[in-house]
Amino acid sequence: MFSKINILRMRFRSILLTGFLGIGLSLILPSCDSSSDNKKDEPVETQSKGNIKISVDESLMPVIGQQLNVFDSSYPEGHIHPTYTTEQQCFTDLFKDSARLIVVTRELTKAEKEAFDKNNIRINSRSIAKDAIAVIVHPNSVDSFMTLGQLKQILIGKFARKYTIVVPSASSSAMRYVLDSLIPGQQLSKETFAINNSDSLIDYVSRNEHAIGLIGVTHVYDPESTIPEGSFKKQIQVVSLKDENDTTVNDFYQPYQAWIALKQYPLTRTMYFITRDAYNGLGSGFANFLTSQQGQLIFNKARLVPLRVPLNLRPAEIKQ
Repeated sequence: MFSKINILRMRFRSILLTGFLGIGLSLILPSCDSSSDNKKDEPVETQSKGNIKISVDESLMPVIGQQLNVFDSSYPEGHIHPTYTTEQQCFTDLFKDSARLIVVTRELTKAEKEAFDKNNIRINSRSIAKDAIAVIVHPNSVDSFMTLGQLKQILIGKFARKYTIVVPSASSSAMRYVLDSLIPGQQLSKETFAINNSDSLIDYVSRNEHAIGLIGVTHVYDPESTIPEGSFKKQIQVVSLKDENDTTVNDFYQPYQAWIALKQYPLTRTMYFITRDAYNGLGSGFANFLTSQQGQLIFNKARLVPLRVPLNLRPAEIKQ
């Protein structure tokens, strides 16, 4: 069901960079087809018509699935085929042209930009929404409130109570966030495991009292909830966090939309689209949709923070 990880931050980043640049060295760009007859037979692609593949960070699957459902119903001649995979694989797919567009939670690194430039691949990227990493524990766990310091102690295996740490994948955005933002330069606990996907992670934590999971926030919301601010799935507890070093934060916060928008929940991140569409193709059409009022409303309804339209916050009482 899951594989064990014992990994240092520098080793993880070295593997990621080596693998990406290795692709760059072995890439063979397709030659131009001079046959005008072949071009005449090709279907015309527009921003609302065509057939393309995209790759999406698996932690964003619920909300991007909603975006694609609305886009497909609005533009029935536009056929977008998503692959939900690891963050690392998304960037590999974009570079190899296995995906016209990717949706991820980081921008290209300097080395990645140089590899694209070296191969004359033009890209376009834009931030589209804010989401968060949710920390989840078993419903019976006594640690439903934590400071960031306590969470970091758990991650490096030095907390008073022992935890099994689970992430969706060794090359997931959650793992990168842990290594780059939470425990940079430190060794991750030996009791860290990679699980097949986010749904399997939630199931594992719900059945193991000494497990703690890190997962994209869109996976922990209850899709059946009718409460305006949303509610979390009942089979797990979503941990309330506090950054003890932030003097502007006076309480513990869960990853609700308002606390993400106000930057009071500490584990937030930015969502981006990155596309290699250099013309008005379907990839550009979907990218434009994500930044349109309709696409931004879908992010808002998914209880994320849209970045391309104003967000109005209203007082509300959250009942647990």
